[in-house]
Amino acid sequence: MATELQMSSSADEVDFPYRALSRSAITSILLFIVALLGLIPPFEALLALAILGVVFAMLSLRSIRRYPNEFSGLGLAKFALATNALLLVGGIGLHTYVYLTEVPPGHVRVPFYKLKFDAEPDRPTQTAFELDGKDVFIKGYIHPSSGGGMLRQFVLVGDLGTCCFGGQPKSSEMVEVTLTGGQTIEGGMTRRKLAGKFTLNQVPRKQTDFDNAVFYRLKGTKVN
Repeated sequence: MATELQMSSSADEVDFPYRALSRSAITSILLFIVALLGLIPPFEALLALAILGVVFAMLSLRSIRRYPNEFSGLGLAKFALATNALLLVGGIGLHTYVYLTEVPPGHVRVPFYKLKFDAEPDRPTQTAFELDGKDVFIKGYIHPSSGGGMLRQFVLVGDLGTCCFGGQPKSSEMVEVTLTGGQTIEGGMTRRKLAGKFTLNQVPRKQTDFDNAVFYRLKGTKVN
């Protein structure tokens, strides 16, 4: 009887060998989940993780097909490959569409780095002089020193480091924004899109709670 049980157990091991779930497939799924955040501005860069997700999914498929008796998870690997590829293509398409359509007609897109003067002493950039009096479109963050709640006037900076972790911004890193038409905007760490008339201060203006004067002003006519 004992001999029969031992033989039956050995047969089961042969018929149903243990196969490990592919770690590459699991990693690919995890990368897909994190890369989903790349659909939300300003985390577009996280979409690059979907590329790694595709790579890990392909490695998983290769391993499972080469060693079918050792690895399982073929369906999971195929799903990971499809979802990562779809996310990558769809995400790039989405952000490309937004980029091409977000600037209002008659406005000039202005990256914040074009306004920042890298040398010392700090002063307005050549781009700022060229934009003086023109309608511009700019993205940035409301500096916490501008206050909380619903704001009509605030200071805009270019990135979260300058906004919340970089101390006092330089004069060329700030834009004083005044919203027109009774508009207000809620303070916080969300990246904002603003359109309006850009003005270069002939005499730098001192702002409360800021060590440095402000070179640039914007009369905001459209907020998002």
